[in-house]
Amino acid sequence: MLVLFLAAGLYFSWRTGWFQFRRLSWWLHCTWGALIHPEESKEEGAKQASGISERQSICTALAATVGTGNIVGVATAITAGGPGAIFWMWVSAFLGMMTGFAEKVLGILYRHKDREGRYQGGPMTYMEDGLHAKGLAVCFAAFCVTASFGIGNVAQIHSMSGSLREAFGIPAWLTGVVTAFVVAVVLLGGIQRIGAFTERLVPFMVILYMGSALFVLLCRAKQIPEAFLMIFREAFRLRPLAGGVLGYGIASAMRIGVARGVFTNEAGLGASVFAHSAAATKEPVQQGMWGIFEVFADTIVVCTVTALVILTTALAEPALLEGLDGAALTMRCFAQIFPWGNQLIAVCLALFAFGSLIGWSYYGERAAEYLFGEGALLLYKMAYVFVVSLGSVASLALVWKMADVCNGLMAIPNLITLFLLRKQVIGEWKDYERRYPRRGTR
Repeated sequence: MLVLFLAAGLYFSWRTGWFQFRRLSWWLHCTWGALIHPEESKEEGAKQASGISERQSICTALAATVGTGNIVGVATAITAGGPGAIFWMWVSAFLGMMTGFAEKVLGILYRHKDREGRYQGGPMTYMEDGLHAKGLAVCFAAFCVTASFGIGNVAQIHSMSGSLREAFGIPAWLTGVVTAFVVAVVLLGGIQRIGAFTERLVPFMVILYMGSALFVLLCRAKQIPEAFLMIFREAFRLRPLAGGVLGYGIASAMRIGVARGVFTNEAGLGASVFAHSAAATKEPVQQGMWGIFEVFADTIVVCTVTALVILTTALAEPALLEGLDGAALTMRCFAQIFPWGNQLIAVCLALFAFGSLIGWSYYGERAAEYLFGEGALLLYKMAYVFVVSLGSVASLALVWKMADVCNGLMAIPNLITLFLLRKQVIGEWKDYERRYPRRGTR
C-alpha cells in the first residue's frame, strides 16, 4: 500500500516536471498569498453562488487533515522508527503533494451543482463520471462512511477526552456530551456553517500550537542543527536488532515515516476532495495547488516543528524522555519550557481533534448522501453526533484497527482512478501552464 502511495506521487511529480519544486513561488503565491490577501468582493460573490469560498474549503480540509497525528503521530513515529522516520515522512509528503494535486484537479473537473446551486463532488463523482465505474464509486463511499465514524470520529474524541482528563481532570463522558452538542450545532447549519466555523477555528488552533512550538525551538536553538543532522543520519543508518539482524534502521524508519506521513496528510485517500469540490473556483489546477499547500502545511511545516521540539528536547535533556510515547512525550517536551505545558498540549490536541471531527463529518455526509440519497443525511448526522458522545469512553483497540483498514481501502479505488484518469490531470496542468507561464492567477 505504501509503495502505491509513493508511486502515485512519483508519477505525477515526474509528469509535471516536479511542479511542487519548480513552481514553488507560483503555488505559494496562489495559496498562502490568497490566504493573507483575499479578494473579498470576488470571494463573496462566488460564495453566494456556490456555498463556500476557496479559503473556507481549504480551512475545512485542513481542519480534517491537521489533527492528532500532527502531535501524537509524530511522537510515535520517532519512538517506533527513530529520528530517521521524519526524513521518510518528508519524502512521502513531497511526493504526496502531487497526489493531492491530482485529486483536487479531478474533483473540480467532475463536480456538479445541486438543486440549490451549490457545488458538490468527491472521488465518487470522478469515478462514476470519469471512469464510468459505478461499483468503484459505491465501494469508496461505503469505506468513507465507515472511516468517518472510526478515524474521523471515535479516534478523535477519544484523544480529546483523554488529554483533557489528564491535564484538567475533566471526566471523559462530560467531554463527549459537550462536544456532541457543539458538533450537532455546527452540522445542522450545513456546509456554509461548517465552512464559516473552520475558517475561524483553523487559524486559531494553528497559531496557538505553532506559536508555542516556535517559542520552544527558540529556547532550544543550539540543538536545532544537531537535530537535523540526527534526522538525516538515522534515515540511512543500519542498526542491528538484538538478534544481530541488520537493516532495522533504514527499514523501520522508512516504513513508519511513510506510513505516518500518509496518515497525517491523507494525500491519496481522496477524502479532502469533498471539501475542495465545494470551493468557488473555475480553475481545476488552481484548486490543485491548494492540494499541494494542504500537504505542505500539514506535514512539512506542522509535523516538522513537532519533531524538532521532541528531538531538541531529547538532545538537551535526554533522561527526561525515557519511556514516554505519544501525547505524553510531546507534553513532557513542552512542559520543560512552559510550566503549564501539559495543559497547553491538551488544549491544542482538543482543538485539532475537534477540527477533524467537523471536517470528517462533512466527508461522511457526502458519501452517505451518494449511497442512500438526501433523505439519509439527517439520520447520518444523528448517528455521527451519537457516536461522538459514546466515543469518549470507548475502547479504541479494535476501532483503530478498523479505521486504518478503511483508510487503506479508501485509497485503493482512489489511487486506481487517479492512474486511469492521469491524462486529464496532465492535460489540465499543461493548459494552465501554457496560459500562465510565469505566475499564478486568482
